[in-house]
Amino acid sequence: MSLRNRIAFYYTITTAFLIALVFAILYFMVESIVYKQFDEEINNEVTELFTDAHATSHDFTSFSRFKTFIDDNIEVKIDPKEAVKVDTEFIQLVNIEGEVINKSINLARNVLIFKPGETTMIYFNSTINNSAIRQGQLPLFNRDGIIKGYLIIAVPMKKAIIVLNDLENVFRFSFPAIILTLFVLTRLIAGKSIRPIEKVIATAEKMTQPNIHQRIGLPFHHDELYRLSATINALLDRMEDAFQREKQFTADASHELKTPLSVVKGTLEVLVRKPREREQYENKIQFCLMELNRMAQLIDQLLMLARYESNKMNPHIQEVSLPIALEAATARLHPIAFEKKIEFKITGTEKASVTADLAMLDIILENILSNAIKYSHEASVVTITIERQERNILCSIADQGIGIPEEKLHAVFERFYRVDESRSSGTGGFGLGLSIVKRLADIQQIKVGVKSNKTIGTTFTLTFPSTAS
Repeated sequence: MSLRNRIAFYYTITTAFLIALVFAILYFMVESIVYKQFDEEINNEVTELFTDAHATSHDFTSFSRFKTFIDDNIEVKIDPKEAVKVDTEFIQLVNIEGEVINKSINLARNVLIFKPGETTMIYFNSTINNSAIRQGQLPLFNRDGIIKGYLIIAVPMKKAIIVLNDLENVFRFSFPAIILTLFVLTRLIAGKSIRPIEKVIATAEKMTQPNIHQRIGLPFHHDELYRLSATINALLDRMEDAFQREKQFTADASHELKTPLSVVKGTLEVLVRKPREREQYENKIQFCLMELNRMAQLIDQLLMLARYESNKMNPHIQEVSLPIALEAATARLHPIAFEKKIEFKITGTEKASVTADLAMLDIILENILSNAIKYSHEASVVTITIERQERNILCSIADQGIGIPEEKLHAVFERFYRVDESRSSGTGGFGLGLSIVKRLADIQQIKVGVKSNKTIGTTFTLTFPSTAS
């Protein structure tokens, strides 16, 4: 069932229940009012009867006081052998056993229904000659409070029953027509209401990667459909950005892998053209091995980045001594720094402890420090500062290198990004180190910041979420 039909169906079912409830309430209210009017008419007849008989229902002495009056009370006199007329009032007097003591002449050979054992005035429906009547049965007490008989009065309900039947027929036959009309109208209104959704579906069905730049038109009213369209457009923006980044990543990875393969292929092709000295073979083979090692290193970094971005690795968070971790990282990078006569200088809190994954933290520190070495001038200093800030611990790594232009700072954590747009790998990097740093930091809820000046150098700041001493 389509959304339009479901909306119309559920709305119609709910409304049908409410309409049926309203119809039932109206019918029973009218019926109650009709019966109340008949009961009042019966009460009036009782009052008139007792007034004319100069008696009450609580000082009943004998049936003889009512005998003549009952006959005179009905204006229409009929022969007992004739058929009863059901458009007049009926009166009947019975003893406590239910035997008819007297009754109005218009009852002819018929008697009114008697319900024994009742001690109060009761009202109920019955029939006489297949015609509906409303009866009232009143117990007659003597002065000692003992019931000696019953006075039964009935009034015809033929016209009222006709009215009630007509009302019931109106409700019965109008109900299906109302429900059917309501369903059709609701379906039309629902169809008009969900038309923007159909536009969203049509636009989404036409959308593919080549035309992912298209967006869904926003409705005029700022309602739920507007929010839906805006949310889908935002999702498409993120998808387009992801496609572009994946496209760029594929192109960059292909370029980085193709370069060493081309170099190795070209070197080997030169070697096989003619016989050469052993020393030349060894040199070329060593060169090829160096390029293959670079390619293996690139593949390892790509696998590491993919593994971290898939959220399949859970960090083992523990308390780590930050100064000890820094000393271990600088010791591993000391041979590389020594070649450029670069000195490491660590200042700040000696006993600062942070919560982090030690293996991931080592990778973060090594990548940032290796970048500082690569882009620093010879015989310069890489300053590492540890400081407390409220409940956090900050670790700043500042070099005295070439710096990064301010307009390019936002992109330094992107994969394969290099400040040098020629994508020269002369520094030995692939542009993946800072991407790995950012991903590992996010996993451990460590904030990474960077600021740079082309004349002073670059400073990376790590803000750890909690500290311990």
